[in-house]
Amino acid sequence: MKKRQALKFTALALAAGLCAGSVWAQQTTLRVFVGPNQRPDLQQKLFQEYNKANPNVKVEIETGGATSELQRQYLSTVLNAKDSAIDLFLIDIVNPAQYASKGWIEPLDKYVGGPAALRNDYLPVYQQANVIDGKVFAMPSQGDAMFMYYRKDLLAKYGVAEPKTWDELAAAAKKIMAGEGNANLQGLSIQGAPIEGAVCTFLLPYWGQGKQFNDAGGKLTLDKPAAVKGLNAWLGMVDQGVIKKNVAEVKTPDTVNEFKAGQVVFAINWGFAFDRFKDDADSKVKGQVGVMPLPAMAGGKSATCMGGWQWAMNAYSTHKDEAGKLIKFLSSKQASAFVAKEGSILPVFQSVYADPEVNKVVPWFKDALPVVLAAQSRPMVNDYGQVSDIIRTVLTPTLESLAVLGALVVIRSAISFFLEREIREIEQ
Repeated sequence: MKKRQALKFTALALAAGLCAGSVWAQQTTLRVFVGPNQRPDLQQKLFQEYNKANPNVKVEIETGGATSELQRQYLSTVLNAKDSAIDLFLIDIVNPAQYASKGWIEPLDKYVGGPAALRNDYLPVYQQANVIDGKVFAMPSQGDAMFMYYRKDLLAKYGVAEPKTWDELAAAAKKIMAGEGNANLQGLSIQGAPIEGAVCTFLLPYWGQGKQFNDAGGKLTLDKPAAVKGLNAWLGMVDQGVIKKNVAEVKTPDTVNEFKAGQVVFAINWGFAFDRFKDDADSKVKGQVGVMPLPAMAGGKSATCMGGWQWAMNAYSTHKDEAGKLIKFLSSKQASAFVAKEGSILPVFQSVYADPEVNKVVPWFKDALPVVLAAQSRPMVNDYGQVSDIIRTVLTPTLESLAVLGALVVIRSAISFFLEREIREIEQ
């Protein structure tokens, strides 16, 4: 099987590099930056296959930065200096608009075929996130999304169906918690600490009302009453005892560990968590974990938060044609299937979720497709960092239930101020 896979990759890489020149032509070295959390081990295998099929192109990998924030700082320093040392790099799904506005990344239409390419089996979210002013500025590589995990055994025990709305989830959680009589059992675990994931915590009930943060042109369109209604949904579940009162301290690993220990009925977390629940030696929920679309607000629709990584090209690269061929290979369906099988990484193509070879290794991906089809990106704006800071620094004190009324006034004022300033900047 591995031999067939290698042959498929070699053929794809060869097709991608037919125009690279003869074996005796001068060799081009492409430098690619991949952070430690972006699976450099898997990317290295893809680079090796590409090198074999394209001997005139040598791909060297550079890695560094223990966190996403440190990686962004490093890339910002390199790109702000107009340094050509790096040709390709991976960026978060929220970064294309920001990087494009600064002139840091190269449009990829010439190499991938324009926006139409993203309508060819890629998940729908990429058509919005990676296209700015009608041009493609990044290509999908590794998917990730927030999922609603739940205890299949407990829902079956109490005859509870998968809830479709947050109100239904709260009712189901209370029924199960009352029946179990376990003081340590939580109904729902979410992340309320001031981390990047808290931006998604804020957006989930907002999107669940059918609301958007941006219009098609990237302009902020936040519906403030809907934002407050979403926050009130979380606070209501805290008041009902469905979400624990110290939720403002909960980070991503906390939810994973609590659910894994059998202390949670429903849990929102990223795709990596499923393997932790399934494989960790200390997991008490093995074989009992279900995956379902996130509930909607009453009258709204299900939506989840998309994460993951996209390939972008340094606008100051001196090897753009060669880098463009490589980026087409790295964002291919075959590459997506490879990282899915080898790393349990969510595919960026819809059809790969039903690929028989992928399903043999990662069977739960079949249940993941309906979730990621409803996925949305966090705000796609030039000043995403400021938007993220506003949301995170307001959400946490709100969830702490400290002067709740005052906190809701703060979020209205802070977001209103930001929107007004953004509108002034656009008008100028």
